[in-house]
Amino acid sequence: MTPLRRHYGDKTVLLTGHTGFKGSWMSEWLLSLGARVVGVGLEPTGDPMIFNQLGLEGRLAHHILDIREGEKLTDLVRETQPDVVFHFAAQALVRYSYDHPIETLETNVMGTAHLLEALRSVKKPCQAVIVTSDKCYENREQEAPYTEADPMGGHDPYSASKGAAELVVASYRRSFFAPERYGRSHRVAVASARAGNVIGGGDWATDRIVPDCMRSLTAGRPVPVRNPEATRPWQHVLDPLGGYLLLGLRLATVPPEARTALCSGFNFGPDPAANRPVRELVEKILACWPGEWIDQSDPGAVHEARLLRLATDKAARLLNWSPVWGFETAVERTVEWYRRVEADPACAPELTRRQITMYMEVFENEI
Repeated sequence: MTPLRRHYGDKTVLLTGHTGFKGSWMSEWLLSLGARVVGVGLEPTGDPMIFNQLGLEGRLAHHILDIREGEKLTDLVRETQPDVVFHFAAQALVRYSYDHPIETLETNVMGTAHLLEALRSVKKPCQAVIVTSDKCYENREQEAPYTEADPMGGHDPYSASKGAAELVVASYRRSFFAPERYGRSHRVAVASARAGNVIGGGDWATDRIVPDCMRSLTAGRPVPVRNPEATRPWQHVLDPLGGYLLLGLRLATVPPEARTALCSGFNFGPDPAANRPVRELVEKILACWPGEWIDQSDPGAVHEARLLRLATDKAARLLNWSPVWGFETAVERTVEWYRRVEADPACAPELTRRQITMYMEVFENEI
């Protein structure tokens, strides 16, 4: 039995944001490991939605609940008493945050606080991985990658909300979930996770480059590209998800003297070679699915970071984690998913499970 299956099999896992892109992939992976998944998220809206494409609603405990509703969230956590918590629920779009700053702050900051408060009602050993974003850092547009010790910040409301969420996590950990008091005053181990720009099949969000590419290619139109020279740490969605799963496993099995080091923030970014301009990502996509792109740069557009890199030395040292699929493979697997599902929508669940299996065959041999 593999380490992940041995740990997560028959565990009750509370997953917020289970109806979203990353949450749907994580739901599928957890179910494949034998976990009992309790999903907390918003109603999946839009057509298509990967949650619906995978037929997940009937395969897990499906709760429609806004994490801004603190009392309802606490009631569910108290009732569920999860073994593991993965917190994905968020307003996840930079440009949307300019139009809806209060909603973004309420969801990403207070929603995270509501979950952490709810975890105080857990009376059994529980590992909680709170997912924020690489944009939580004060971005100085520097060449050097950001380490977990760099200060939090944020130019736009989305980035600021993620930096603030990290501060909330740190505060709750110090105040209520101190690792040195684990087993005495509480039984909850809390860590946070920061990933780069994830790509993969089934992302249909607005204002994200891969969905923009897929919608245009499906319709036979040129791909509009807003920021062709902006550099991002591109990674397949399974790479950070594997990191989160590994972090949850290590939090449960680490000896007491090592718990403090793990109850902290972790970067899960790609290899440096995967830090590529948007233009290169689009060109690689078009090499897999022929088409054209057009430059739609707008000098008057709202600010978006142009350079952002993550250092992952800490995850490598403390978790023995490293990314599995490089830039080329990540793009190829992503385009494969969209092209095959476009031709046969019914293949989405099987194809997703097959990509997870392919990934796990490499990943679990390395951890």
